Amino acid sequence: MTQQQRAPEPKGNDWQAWGRRLMIFLGQTRSALVQQTGEETAAEDGIIMWDRTYEYPVVSKNGVWRQIVLEDGHGDFYINSDVTATSANTEYQLTYTAEASNSGITLGTPASRIVFEEAGQYVIAFSAQISSTSASTVHFYFWPSVNGTDISNSAMTTALHQNNATVVASRTQVFTVAASDYLEVNWMVDNTDGFLNATAASSPVPNIPASTLSITRLHG
Repeated sequence: MTQQQRAPEPKGNDWQAWGRRLMIFLGQTRSALVQQTGEETAAEDGIIMWDRTYEYPVVSKNGVWRQIVLEDGHGDFYINSDVTATSANTEYQLTYTAEASNSGITLGTPASRIVFEEAGQYVIAFSAQISSTSASTVHFYFWPSVNGTDISNSAMTTALHQNNATVVASRTQVFTVAASDYLEVNWMVDNTDGFLNATAASSPVPNIPASTLSITRLHG
């Protein structure tokens, strides 16, 4: 909608005539307000429209159309069994189970891939419960990759220093991805006595996952 397309203002005391003009105006502009065709200007801030190409609402801000992010674009994943490493100092990918309520973020093929249906910035919160059966120091390493490429400045490490020790390692970061990109969570341990520990439920405590991953879309 351009700045010239404005609702008629009432004049005098003839409210019925103004009402008829207003109804005509709404009928003429309804399709432009609801469906964005690509010809509308964003020169005026605060105009909300529906982008029928990408199927989401947009609002004009500072001369451009910005997406209004809906509820879709979230995912919760978990691992409810122990995860071990066959060899030390070897990279492995974690394979998660997806919650049924996830929207716009799914498991791919192979199942270690977490696929984003839409482009945007996402908050990704990771946790792992690490354990060790060694009295020696065991180092754990975790890092994400997108489309098979490791992400700079994203790795984390922690260490356990005693037998039967258990610690939760966690980190939250923001990632920018394109539509159909996939994320993988990689891990490595320098001693195979170290593993990711899942604990079964024991009343009144519910089960404890070996790892969790929560993803929320910020904006397009």
